[in-house]
Amino acid sequence: MKEKTILIVGTADTKSEELVFMKQCIQENNGEALVMDVGVLGDPEFDVDYTRHQVAEAANTTNKEIIDLGDENKAMTKTSEGAVNLTLQLFNANKIDGVLMLGGTMGTDLSLDVAEALPFGFPKFIVSTISFSHLIPPERLSADLMMILWSGGLYGLNAICKASLSQACGAVLGAANAVKAPKFDKPVVGMTSLGSSALKYMKLIKPELEKRGYELAIFHTTGQGGRAFENLAKNKQFVCVMDFSLQEVVNEMKGSIVTSGKDRLENAGLQAVPAMIAPGAIDLIDVASWRELPEDLKGRESHSHNRLISSVTMTTEERKKAARLIADKISRYKGKTAFVLPLQGIEEWDRKGNTLHQPEAHKAFCKEMKSCVPDNANFIEVDAHINDQEFSASVLNLFDQWVKEGIVPKGNI
Repeated sequence: MKEKTILIVGTADTKSEELVFMKQCIQENNGEALVMDVGVLGDPEFDVDYTRHQVAEAANTTNKEIIDLGDENKAMTKTSEGAVNLTLQLFNANKIDGVLMLGGTMGTDLSLDVAEALPFGFPKFIVSTISFSHLIPPERLSADLMMILWSGGLYGLNAICKASLSQACGAVLGAANAVKAPKFDKPVVGMTSLGSSALKYMKLIKPELEKRGYELAIFHTTGQGGRAFENLAKNKQFVCVMDFSLQEVVNEMKGSIVTSGKDRLENAGLQAVPAMIAPGAIDLIDVASWRELPEDLKGRESHSHNRLISSVTMTTEERKKAARLIADKISRYKGKTAFVLPLQGIEEWDRKGNTLHQPEAHKAFCKEMKSCVPDNANFIEVDAHINDQEFSASVLNLFDQWVKEGIVPKGNI
């Protein structure tokens, strides 16, 4: 097995001990390590492979000019630009097989930029004092980013933080050795859904797309899934999207912590990726099961999925507001777009006889949606539930039409 080279990124003026320890951990596990110093003010206590001056040069400036900005936020933002550019140079020259980044809030801010610039499938790992914290907006998280909490590591080495650092070294080195980066031999269709207890269309559509020579990638819309979907759509990894589970959009509208960011339902359209959209599960607001409900959500019909996540129903007026929000986002789409509206329901629990069946509220949503769907979208009504075969058949018929018209490239059978 070829020895893998890991780029370690950190502020060598303040984290010399940690960076040296991480380099040794990787070398002890049959890897090679290169260190990039993204500090600004001081000199490191060891020889780094890429200095702060080289980082500044990669941002078309000098370290002195960065210091002269006189503002730590501006200085680190400019340094981040250089770190991204230099890392991409090393990646494009095939000099690195993975990247391991270290930081508190300052280093994490920079590391998120570096991770986002690297392609999906390239191992990227952040050791941070705020790993997956709510301080990090969903929009900053790349689709396959790995993180570990830097426990006890604010200042200097100790037995606790060594455990975190060494695990991170092993994880990124292991990922570099084991990764099977996507080759995209077949065109990929991106789909959003929930667990199959709520939305079931993927079971019907997936085998049919595979017969046609496509791969279907399905994203679980509980926050991070929608984020990964948006990240890949932004980078044009899909030949078509079937964005049929939109409750992350209403979660964001209602301030839920189960969010994938303000740009949910936007990136495919802005990149002119052919898009089919349906309002799956927009009648639900997701909440953390372990938190007390906000006052305005108490007393509503609800579904407790597990000890992590529950859902409460949207009011009629909230659903109408959601329709207008969805329509506004679609109005900015640049590519071929269709909105498919299932008239008999949009998730399994809203069927007649089930706990969240609220037919009048759904009718009000459908009426509002029909009135505000923008002209750039082909509006299709399906007199069925979203989980019925009729809905999936309509989607597949439309997909076949788009392939015939050359809007979606033919599959690789």
